[in-house]
Amino acid sequence: MVCLGNICRSPLADGLLRDKINTLKLNVIVDSAGTSGHHIGESPDNRMTAKALEYKHDISNLRARQFSAIDFENFDLIYAMDKSNYQNIIALAQSSSDIDKVKMILDESHPGEKMEVPDPYYGGEQGFENVYRLLDKATDCIIKKLK
Repeated sequence: MVCLGNICRSPLADGLLRDKINTLKLNVIVDSAGTSGHHIGESPDNRMTAKALEYKHDISNLRARQFSAIDFENFDLIYAMDKSNYQNIIALAQSSSDIDKVKMILDESHPGEKMEVPDPYYGGEQGFENVYRLLDKATDCIIKKLK
Protein backbone atom coordinates (compact mmCIF):
# COMPACT_ATOMS: atom_id res chain seq x y z
CA MET A 1 0.00 0.00 0.00
CA VAL A 2 1.66 3.23 -1.14
CA CYS A 3 0.68 6.90 -0.84
CA LEU A 4 2.78 10.05 -0.57
CA GLY A 5 3.73 10.35 3.09
CA ASN A 6 2.59 6.99 4.48
CA ILE A 7 0.62 8.71 7.25
CA CYS A 8 -2.99 8.72 5.96
CA ARG A 9 -4.17 6.56 3.08
CA SER A 10 -1.62 3.77 2.89
CA PRO A 11 -1.49 2.98 6.64
CA LEU A 12 -5.29 2.81 6.67
CA ALA A 13 -5.30 0.45 3.67
CA ASP A 14 -2.52 -1.56 5.38
CA GLY A 15 -4.46 -1.81 8.64
CA LEU A 16 -7.77 -2.69 6.99
CA LEU A 17 -6.29 -5.43 4.82
CA ARG A 18 -4.09 -6.74 7.64
CA ASP A 19 -7.09 -7.07 9.99
CA LYS A 20 -9.16 -8.83 7.34
CA ILE A 21 -6.30 -11.22 6.56
CA ASN A 22 -5.79 -11.98 10.26
CA THR A 23 -9.50 -12.64 10.76
CA LEU A 24 -9.43 -15.18 7.93
CA LYS A 25 -6.04 -16.56 9.03
CA LEU A 26 -4.58 -16.10 5.55
CA ASN A 27 -0.84 -16.33 5.01
CA VAL A 28 -0.30 -12.91 3.43
CA ILE A 29 2.12 -10.13 4.34
CA VAL A 30 0.84 -6.57 4.18
CA ASP A 31 2.93 -3.40 4.49
CA SER A 32 2.71 0.24 3.55
CA ALA A 33 5.10 2.99 2.45
CA GLY A 34 5.21 6.48 1.05
CA THR A 35 6.94 7.72 -2.06
CA SER A 36 8.16 10.73 -0.05
CA GLY A 37 10.57 10.45 2.86
CA HIS A 38 9.12 13.43 4.75
CA HIS A 39 7.45 11.39 7.50
CA ILE A 40 9.83 8.43 7.97
CA GLY A 41 9.35 6.92 11.42
CA GLU A 42 6.17 8.86 12.21
CA SER A 43 2.87 7.38 13.35
CA PRO A 44 -0.17 7.71 11.12
CA ASP A 45 -1.98 11.05 11.19
CA ASN A 46 -4.05 11.32 14.39
CA ARG A 47 -7.22 11.95 12.41
CA MET A 48 -6.73 8.76 10.36
CA THR A 49 -5.88 6.78 13.49
CA ALA A 50 -9.10 8.05 15.11
CA LYS A 51 -11.15 7.20 12.02
CA ALA A 52 -9.71 3.68 11.94
CA LEU A 53 -10.45 3.21 15.66
CA GLU A 54 -14.00 4.39 15.11
CA TYR A 55 -14.39 1.24 12.98
CA LYS A 56 -12.37 -0.94 15.39
CA HIS A 57 -9.09 -0.98 13.45
CA ASP A 58 -5.94 0.02 15.33
CA ILE A 59 -3.23 1.45 13.05
CA SER A 60 -1.39 3.36 15.78
CA ASN A 61 1.54 0.91 15.81
CA LEU A 62 2.40 1.53 12.13
CA ARG A 63 5.34 3.78 11.26
CA ALA A 64 5.97 5.62 8.02
CA ARG A 65 8.72 4.41 5.72
CA GLN A 66 9.76 5.32 2.22
CA PHE A 67 9.06 3.05 -0.73
CA SER A 68 12.24 1.73 -2.37
CA ALA A 69 13.22 -0.47 -5.30
CA ILE A 70 13.75 -3.42 -2.93
CA ASP A 71 9.97 -3.47 -2.39
CA PHE A 72 9.61 -4.91 -5.89
CA GLU A 73 11.55 -7.96 -4.68
CA ASN A 74 9.67 -8.25 -1.39
CA PHE A 75 6.08 -7.95 -2.62
CA ASP A 76 3.95 -9.58 -5.31
CA LEU A 77 1.47 -6.69 -5.51
CA ILE A 78 1.97 -2.99 -4.89
CA TYR A 79 -1.12 -0.82 -4.59
CA ALA A 80 -0.86 2.90 -5.34
CA MET A 81 -3.42 5.31 -3.90
CA ASP A 82 -3.29 7.77 -6.82
CA LYS A 83 -1.77 8.37 -10.25
CA SER A 84 1.05 10.57 -8.98
CA ASN A 85 2.26 7.91 -6.57
CA TYR A 86 1.78 5.24 -9.23
CA GLN A 87 4.19 7.18 -11.44
CA ASN A 88 6.65 7.62 -8.56
CA ILE A 89 6.58 3.89 -7.88
CA ILE A 90 7.10 2.73 -11.45
CA ALA A 91 9.95 5.23 -11.84
CA LEU A 92 11.89 2.94 -9.48
CA ALA A 93 11.04 -0.24 -11.41
CA GLN A 94 13.92 -2.23 -12.85
CA SER A 95 11.85 -4.31 -15.26
CA SER A 96 8.47 -4.75 -16.88
CA SER A 97 7.68 -7.46 -14.30
CA ASP A 98 8.21 -4.83 -11.57
CA ILE A 99 5.78 -2.48 -13.32
CA ASP A 100 3.24 -5.31 -13.69
CA LYS A 101 3.12 -5.60 -9.87
CA VAL A 102 1.86 -2.02 -9.47
CA LYS A 103 -1.90 -1.46 -9.43
CA MET A 104 -4.23 1.36 -8.53
CA ILE A 105 -6.06 0.19 -5.40
CA LEU A 106 -9.47 1.51 -6.43
CA ASP A 107 -9.28 -0.55 -9.64
CA GLU A 108 -10.16 -3.43 -7.30
CA SER A 109 -13.50 -1.94 -6.30
CA HIS A 110 -14.14 0.32 -9.30
CA PRO A 111 -12.61 -1.53 -12.31
CA GLY A 112 -11.92 0.60 -15.35
CA GLU A 113 -12.92 3.87 -13.66
CA LYS A 114 -9.32 5.08 -13.04
CA MET A 115 -10.37 6.39 -9.62
CA GLU A 116 -7.89 7.75 -7.11
CA VAL A 117 -8.05 7.72 -3.33
CA PRO A 118 -8.20 11.43 -2.48
CA ASP A 119 -5.66 12.72 0.02
CA PRO A 120 -7.71 13.52 3.15
CA TYR A 121 -4.96 15.56 4.80
CA TYR A 122 -6.62 18.91 4.08
CA GLY A 123 -10.14 17.56 3.56
CA GLY A 124 -11.58 17.75 7.06
CA GLU A 125 -13.52 15.02 8.87
CA GLN A 126 -15.58 14.05 5.82
CA GLY A 127 -12.39 13.51 3.82
CA PHE A 128 -11.21 10.86 6.29
CA GLU A 129 -14.62 9.18 6.30
CA ASN A 130 -14.67 9.11 2.50
CA VAL A 131 -11.19 7.56 2.35
CA TYR A 132 -12.18 4.98 4.96
CA ARG A 133 -15.22 3.92 2.93
CA LEU A 134 -13.26 3.72 -0.34
CA LEU A 135 -10.44 1.67 1.17
CA ASP A 136 -12.73 -0.60 3.15
CA LYS A 137 -14.53 -1.55 -0.06
CA ALA A 138 -11.27 -1.96 -2.03
CA THR A 139 -9.72 -4.18 0.64
CA ASP A 140 -12.90 -6.30 0.70
CA CYS A 141 -12.40 -6.86 -3.03
CA ILE A 142 -8.73 -7.78 -2.49
CA ILE A 143 -9.74 -10.28 0.21
CA LYS A 144 -12.21 -11.97 -2.18
CA LYS A 145 -9.30 -12.58 -4.57
CA LEU A 146 -7.07 -13.94 -1.78
CA LYS A 147 -9.55 -16.48 -0.39
